[in-house]
Amino acid sequence: MSASKISQLPIINIAPFLNDNPNDEPQRLAASQALHRACVEFGFFYLNLEAFIDPKEPEELTRLGREFFGLPQEEKDKLALRNQDYARGYQRLKENVTNGKADNHEGLDFYKPVANPDKAKPLWGENQWPTNEMVVGFREKYEIWVNKMKKLGTIVMRAMAVGLGMDEDEQEDLLKKVDDSFWVMRVIGYPPLPNDHDGFSCGAHKISALTTTTRDYGCLTFLHADPTPSALQVFLRRPGAKETDEQGLPREQGEEEGVWINADPIPGCVVCNIGERHGLTGSNCIVWETWTDGLYKSTLHRVVHRGSNYRIPFFFEPNFDALVEPLPAALRAKAKETGVKLEDIRPEKEPIVYGEFLMKKVGNNFAVEGRDRY
Repeated sequence: MSASKISQLPIINIAPFLNDNPNDEPQRLAASQALHRACVEFGFFYLNLEAFIDPKEPEELTRLGREFFGLPQEEKDKLALRNQDYARGYQRLKENVTNGKADNHEGLDFYKPVANPDKAKPLWGENQWPTNEMVVGFREKYEIWVNKMKKLGTIVMRAMAVGLGMDEDEQEDLLKKVDDSFWVMRVIGYPPLPNDHDGFSCGAHKISALTTTTRDYGCLTFLHADPTPSALQVFLRRPGAKETDEQGLPREQGEEEGVWINADPIPGCVVCNIGERHGLTGSNCIVWETWTDGLYKSTLHRVVHRGSNYRIPFFFEPNFDALVEPLPAALRAKAKETGVKLEDIRPEKEPIVYGEFLMKKVGNNFAVEGRDRY
C-alpha cells in the first residue's frame, strides 16, 4: 500500500462554530462528529479557518520569522534560552533534540506569561521578544496571533466535547480545564539540510521520552506552515501495509505497519493534531489520550525538507494546575466504539497534573552545554 492510495487528512470547517445561529446547529453537529472520527482514526486533521482569519495574517508572521532568522547570529543570540529559564527564547541549530538526535532547525519559543517571573525557576521566566530594532512589528503581530489561537483552542475544545457526546455540564467542566491555557508558541526556521544529514529536519515523534524536545505533549497543536510540499509527514497505522515511505528515508516507526503520508499546507487551513504519548512504553499518556482513555491516539509525525521552510506551531494547552483524567463521556464513547459494556470498562490511564508533567518535560528539552537538568 503506498501513500498515494491513502486519502488526505480530513478537513474540518470551523465556520459553523463562530456564531450561535440555530440554523447552523446541523452543521455544528456534523463538524463535531467529523472531529471525533478524525481523532479516533487519524489524530491529525486540517482546520479551515477562512471564516476566522485573514490568510494574509499568517503569511505576514512567516515573513517576520524569516526576517528574524536571517539576522546575524550575534543578534539572535541576544534572545538565547540561557538568558531566562532555558525554555523561553532562541535556540540555535541543533540545540533542539528529538529522540536523541539534534534537529536541523532554529527556534524561538514563547510561553504564557506568568505572575512573579523568576528565571531561576523552570518555565517561570519572561518571554524574549525581538525588539523593533531587530524586526519591526514582530511582537505586536505575534501577540495578536496568540489571542486568536487561544480563541480557536476554546472553539475546537467545545466542538470536540460535543463530538464526544458531552452534556452541557460536562462541556463546561472540560472548558474550565483550559480557560487559562498554559499555551506555547514556536517560530521555527528550517535551513536546507546538509549533505551528511540523515534526511530529517525533525525526527519522528509522539513519544515524550526525556530526550525528546517536541512540544506536542499537550492538548491541541495548530500549525501554520509556508507552502513547502512534503515537509510534514504523518504515519498512518494500516495493518498489512509494508511500503512505509516513497522517499527512501529510514524507517522511524519501528515494527508498526502503515504508511507515511504528506500533510501539505492547504490555503486557508492549519494542520491540527492532538497531544502525544508520554513514556516510552506508552504506560502513561498526556491530555487527549488520557481524557479519552486511549480512544483518541497520538500519531507519529516528522518534518522532512530539502529547502528553506518556516512554520509557526501554537500549542493550546490545559491550565497549569489542570488535573487530566479519563472523562466519563469519553468512557461512554469508548464503550460504544469497542462494544464493551460501560460497566466493564476500567480506565487505563492514570490522572496527571498538567503543570507537573510539563515541568519534568521541558527541563530536559535542550542540549545546552553546562546546564543542570531540572
